[in-house]
Amino acid sequence: MTTALTRRDRRISPVFLGIVAVMAVSGWAVWTEFSASTGFAVFLFVTSAWIVSLCLHEYAHARTALHSGDISVGAKGYLTLNPLKYTHALLSIVLPVLFVIMGGIGLPGGAVFIERGRVQGRWKHSLISAAGPLTNVLFALVCTAPFWLDALAGVPDPFRYALGFLALLQVTAAILNFLPVPGLDGYGVIEPWLSYRIRRQVEPLAPFGLLLVFAVLWIPEVGGLFFDAVDAVLRSLGVDDWRTGRAFYQFWDGDPDLASPVSP
Repeated sequence: MTTALTRRDRRISPVFLGIVAVMAVSGWAVWTEFSASTGFAVFLFVTSAWIVSLCLHEYAHARTALHSGDISVGAKGYLTLNPLKYTHALLSIVLPVLFVIMGGIGLPGGAVFIERGRVQGRWKHSLISAAGPLTNVLFALVCTAPFWLDALAGVPDPFRYALGFLALLQVTAAILNFLPVPGLDGYGVIEPWLSYRIRRQVEPLAPFGLLLVFAVLWIPEVGGLFFDAVDAVLRSLGVDDWRTGRAFYQFWDGDPDLASPVSP
């Protein structure tokens, strides 16, 4: 049984630091328009920043679990921010990145494995589940701060559009993750307060919750309503054009013409 955390358990992974370095360098390339392809620089910047946010999302789950009684998260490597240590690296990193590339949506991934038996108290269980999407909310506020603080003077247009698209990913991830669907964090928030009978009935649905959300969003009418709601949230934060950021991100279609509006 794990009784204490070692310095190695807490040390930030070189893998994570490498991803942060890619984010910093590509962000500089977008800001200065140093790259021959601004779109490719935006792609690297947004993708690496998205992976960083996914790592922080899972770290928030693990850190909250640690302070709630599950000290096993240290031995599992969850506190190192290394995405390769996640229980389901495919669900936590690969699929969310693919969803961004395919359609520009911050679909939530899999979570770290928490030994719930070590945690006592329903509020603690709920907080562990809520910590991840709350990190996305915080990340969205950071990305949109230049917009709602009216501090965009001197910010190059490509960087501004990239921030807007990154904010879109964080907002969609937060909203979708808070849905009370088995397998997602929103259900984890309410699960401790449900009866044992209900929890047993919905437990078999947990592995399919993410696929269910994706399938429903694929319905044009539902997807349209969802993006309208997300667009309203972003506009309230001062972001009025994330579509141009998505157009830059999809560099394989060529950099957009800033003189012409980008279609939805």
